[in-house]
Amino acid sequence: MPQNNFALFTDRVLQVETKELTIDKPAAFSLAQNYPNPFNSTTQIKYSVPADEFVSLKVYDILGNEVAKLVNEEKSAGTYSISFDAANLASGIYFYSISMGNFNQVKKMILLR
Repeated sequence: MPQNNFALFTDRVLQVETKELTIDKPAAFSLAQNYPNPFNSTTQIKYSVPADEFVSLKVYDILGNEVAKLVNEEKSAGTYSISFDAANLASGIYFYSISMGNFNQVKKMILLR
């Protein structure tokens, strides 16, 4: 005859502790890789600002010519996402650059038609 192994727990929950969720400010400046990459016409670029700061986000072609200025303003602390529409650009490799305070970063993206 098969033997059934089981345990019976009779402990009861006497107290439930709840924690309020808060949305924290980002801990550091960051620039994410665009998504999707490669892309066809539109892509999303995310970045984080840990404190109120002037933000400049620009797109350049392979020759270093500025082709778009996506952000050029004071931003509050937080995480942002911006859509880049490249419908009027040719297929190829592009770079996007962000400057916030002393933070500067460049990433590569590929536009395929």
